[in-house]
Order: sequence, then C-alpha cells, then structure tokens
Amino acid sequence: MLQSKLFFETRKGVPKEEESKNAKLLIRTGFVDKLSSGIYSFLPLGFRVLKKIENIIRNEMQEIGGQELLMPALHPKENWQKTNRWETMDDLFKLKTDSQEFALGPTHEEVIVPLAKKFIQTYKDLPLYLFQIQTKFRNEKRAKSGLLRGKEFLMKDLYSFHTSEDDLDSYYEIVKRAYFKIFKKVGIAKFTYLTYASGGSFSKYSHEFQTITSAGEDIIYICQNCNLAINKEIKAENPYCPNCKSKNFIEKKAIEVGNIFKLKTKFSEPFELYFTDKDGSKKLVQMGCYGIGLGRLLGTIVEIHSDKDGIIWPKSVAPFMVHLIPLDLKDQKIRKISEKLYQELLKNSLEVLYDDRVEKSIGEKFVDCDLIGIPFRIIVSKKTLEKNSIEIKERKSKIKRLIKIKNLIHYLKEKAL
Repeated sequence: MLQSKLFFETRKGVPKEEESKNAKLLIRTGFVDKLSSGIYSFLPLGFRVLKKIENIIRNEMQEIGGQELLMPALHPKENWQKTNRWETMDDLFKLKTDSQEFALGPTHEEVIVPLAKKFIQTYKDLPLYLFQIQTKFRNEKRAKSGLLRGKEFLMKDLYSFHTSEDDLDSYYEIVKRAYFKIFKKVGIAKFTYLTYASGGSFSKYSHEFQTITSAGEDIIYICQNCNLAINKEIKAENPYCPNCKSKNFIEKKAIEVGNIFKLKTKFSEPFELYFTDKDGSKKLVQMGCYGIGLGRLLGTIVEIHSDKDGIIWPKSVAPFMVHLIPLDLKDQKIRKISEKLYQELLKNSLEVLYDDRVEKSIGEKFVDCDLIGIPFRIIVSKKTLEKNSIEIKERKSKIKRLIKIKNLIHYLKEKAL
C-alpha cells in the first residue's frame, strides 16, 4: 500500500474526553474515528487489524466444529417476549413501525433457538455448533474506554446444542481451550486468566477470560495456588477458590475479553426446542453460548502492546508486516531501489506500507512509523546503499541491523513466522 494513497492521518492530539490508552492511540494513529460515545468507524488501518482478528477467531471456531452463519440484527418483539427479556433487559434498543416493534440485537438467543428448532428433530441432529461474527447493539449507559465498552460493536457468538449436560460439559472444555489458542495468536494469552463469574439463573458459574491491564474496569482475584481467577462479583460470596479451595489471592484490574455460559435449557424451554432421544422420549436440548467482542479484543491488544511512542502490533494482527521508508525520494537511486523493493515484497506476499510521501520530513515519517506500530521498519538511504544494504528494525526492539538487499526477503520470511 502506498502511504500517500492511504485513507488516514496521524494527529498530534486527541479529544480531551478520551482517557483510555486504546482510544487515544487508535484515534491519533488514524485506525478508528469516533462518531459518538461508544460508536466508532474503523478506518482502513483499523479495519485490516479487525479482519485479521476475525479470521483468527473464525479459523478456531471452525476447528472445533463451528458452522458459520449470519443472523439478522433486527429482532421481532415477540421473540423477546417469549423469554421475558423485552421488559427486563435495560440496554435493549427498541424500534417501532406502524404495525410492529423490534429490538436491535444485543445478543442472539432469541433468534438462534427458533432457527435451530426448524432443523433439530432427533438425537441424530445433535450435537450442533453454530456461530456468527456480527454487529451487536446495546444501549450502554457507561460507554467509555474507547473500544472496550461501546453501543455498537462486532461480536463472535457461538451457540452449541446438545443431547445431555455431559455432552455440553465436554464441549465447554473444548471451547475453553480454543479461546486460549485465540488469545495466544493475538498476543495476550500470558496476560489472560480463566475467571469464575456468576452463572446467573441457569448455572452456578460461568467463565470469563480476563486480561490484566491497568485500563481494566473489572477487579479479579488470581489464585496463587492454581492460577485461576475469581471475579469480584462472586469473591464476596465465596472466599475460597472454586477450583482448588485456596484462600491465597492477588487482586488485579482486568478487561473481560471473552465469556462462556452453560445456558442448559434456559432458552430451549420457552421456545420448546425438543429432540427425540434414542428411546423415543422427548427431551429439551441443552445449550451453551460463547462470546468474544472483536473491537474490545483489538482495544485490549493496544492497551498491552504499546509504549510512549505508539502501538506495537503483534505480527499476527498487524495491518502490515513491513513499513518501508526511503529517506530521500528526490534521490533517483534511493527511489528506484525503494520501488523495486516494494514490488519484491508484494511479490513474496509480504504486506508492506510504502511511505512514498514527499511532503513529509524524515522526522515526521519516523514519528508516524512508531505511532502506527508495524512490526518491521526498513530504511533505505545513501548510507545503507553504499553497502548494498538496508537498515531493518523491529518495532518492539531498539536494535537496528544492516541486511544485504539480496537477503532481505529470506530474513523477513523467517522473522515473520
């Protein structure tokens, strides 16, 4: 991508009302634009990151048997009345036409269950795993912290359907492992803890995945014996670790980046979602649900992977792998070799942002480069070309290396893995 053509602009400052690091950096670097409280546009740089996160999540959901679909965001009032949530869900956006009322979907139990009912008849149709990646709407009264708490956001929700609680329990553990694979791939696994939380009216516990950061809105207590955690909301009721019964905890602030629930028959019952078992008896389908907010995950990555100069994207989700910066585009040799390098990088499937802006000073280019946070910076200059080399530096490191131009592609392919 030619940087002169990229729809973005870095800013020297950000709106005064922004307090969180992720909001400040993502707005300042031109990854997102704030339309209103809790409502953001993802600009090309931010959208590239979002799609990479989406693809990582999609691949892991498919790996555990999930089939992807896409459900409507507009839900008839009648569906929500069946579960008694039309009046009780405080953050529900409601719309009214001349003849009908609707909700803008904050979650999709009221849609997925009647949909599944059309396809599930007997035990042979189970288990079934369906997921989507779709926009959600919640009338969030406390929209703040950039992408961490919004009114409109992209979410992956997986729903599982089972013949028994035992089968639900088994798949629940499979999803836990898949979630940690996702968090490892996006670079936050070592900061993220499986956390016990309230299961509401249908389970003793649910589980959250909480990432330690000073920007977190949640308080969790990490068990020093087994390394699991308890959310503050249940710590008051239970001074012991639900897993190992230890009382030795450390308190931390954290961001919830995912959650999983055993719904059991909470939603299959009101919609009369039954199946015929092997013995001919009718039984309610057991259900689980598993969510990850993509924008929240992106914001969490920025909270963790950043420094005083800007963002430091993990390679797996970076908008580009290489930031190519020629120091003097008026020099014909530098321009020619830089353009040749750009084409060579593209030919070898290495995503590259080529800073071809002639109106920007070297200092401005370096500042923008650190702000944007692409993993590898390549400098082409008279000094490097005297040695038939380029200078390469990783964003997360202070070490600069001279690499022979002929060895660059091999070096990058090894490092980019």
